[in-house]
Amino acid sequence: MMLTVTDLTRRFGGFTAVSRVSFNLEQGEILGLIGPNGSGKSTTFNMIAGMLRPSEGSIRFQGEEIGGLKPVEICHRGIGRTFQIPRPFRRLSILENVVTAAYFGQREDIPRARAFALAEEALALVGLPTDPAAEVASLGAAGLKKLELARALATQPKLLLADESLGGLDETEMDQAAEMLGRIRRDKGITIIWVEHIMGVLMRVVDRVIVLDHGEKISEGLPREVAADPRVIEIYLGTERIAFGEDGVA
Repeated sequence: MMLTVTDLTRRFGGFTAVSRVSFNLEQGEILGLIGPNGSGKSTTFNMIAGMLRPSEGSIRFQGEEIGGLKPVEICHRGIGRTFQIPRPFRRLSILENVVTAAYFGQREDIPRARAFALAEEALALVGLPTDPAAEVASLGAAGLKKLELARALATQPKLLLADESLGGLDETEMDQAAEMLGRIRRDKGITIIWVEHIMGVLMRVVDRVIVLDHGEKISEGLPREVAADPRVIEIYLGTERIAFGEDGVA
């Protein structure tokens, strides 16, 4: 197992945001983590990424306990993340933004040429220009999401935590973003946890889904199984079911 989460719990004062959540992640998987607003998925995600310290429980990455480590320490162990709201360095070029991530995302110091090579590789993978003169101001919502992804990829992660990569995108852009995550897994061998609230697109890409509600795991399984779970339909889908074809694709 690449990642093992056991009885993960986070309290804020007297409020329990996440309660005893457990799951495993195999190398090479794309795992979807979904749930309605306030379900605890972002809190779970942020504990894995080091933004929050668990109140209880364990997070083991490649056999090492990482729960409570600082975000930079977790990054240096091979976990990269994107943020739901992109906040690039707007005074830097697109390339410089990604070079910065490449420099500081490695455990060891790397040569300048290596940082630029990693940045150019990441930008090419997400379809953004490597021209040193290309400015962040030229990017729309989809471009900013791609830049966020490129910055995470430049840290050379083994595990990528993708936080709501579809927010603010139109239908075509959503499909392109979902295909891109699949390509990153296929071409780079990167394992992915994808937190998302747009369930239909996510279900076409992930291997397995975990559903949270009120801080607890209520369902886990293949996309088809989770979409048919009465508890998921009640709290997340309402009365509508996702229609799957014979090949299992929505």
